[in-house]
Amino acid sequence: MNVTYKTLTAALVMVVLSCGIAVAADYPVDSSVLLKDFLYRLLNFSIVVAILVYFLKKPIRNALSGRRDDIEKALAEAIKAKEEAEAKFAEYDKKLDQATQEIATISASIRREAEMEKQKIIDNAREQAIKIEQDAERAATLEVAKARLSLQQEAVQLAVGVAEDLLKKNFTKEDDSRLIDEYMQKVGELH
Repeated sequence: MNVTYKTLTAALVMVVLSCGIAVAADYPVDSSVLLKDFLYRLLNFSIVVAILVYFLKKPIRNALSGRRDDIEKALAEAIKAKEEAEAKFAEYDKKLDQATQEIATISASIRREAEMEKQKIIDNAREQAIKIEQDAERAATLEVAKARLSLQQEAVQLAVGVAEDLLKKNFTKEDDSRLIDEYMQKVGELH
């Protein structure tokens, strides 16, 4: 800061001196009058600059200091916002990794459950097939038994029919009387 004021003061002095030389070169006046006039102007300018520096030094310094504080504050806020953003990014990245792991876990669980369900369905189908096969065997056995019974009944009916026909052809009245007599004797013996 101090170097800036020295540089500004030196530049101001150079401008004033060069202006004074330029003005003196144009007027063919006595150099002592010119020098007095120049010195009064220089004194006047110096007083104005001193007054301005005296009264404006503090507000300018405060404004520049305030500006510097604002910039530092904004920079600190930007750094804080950056750190918060990085923290949020890390948090979201962590959550994304967790979600990816959960998805993989759920997917594996669903696959296992689907495989177990598939196995249950296959086992159930096998059991049903065995049961159907057993039921079919029982039904076939029953049908065979029914068919045998039906055949036996038909055979009996045919045999009865054949026997009846034979009896009708070969049975005479004498055979009929003889059978009745035998039957009566047997019934009489029983009583």
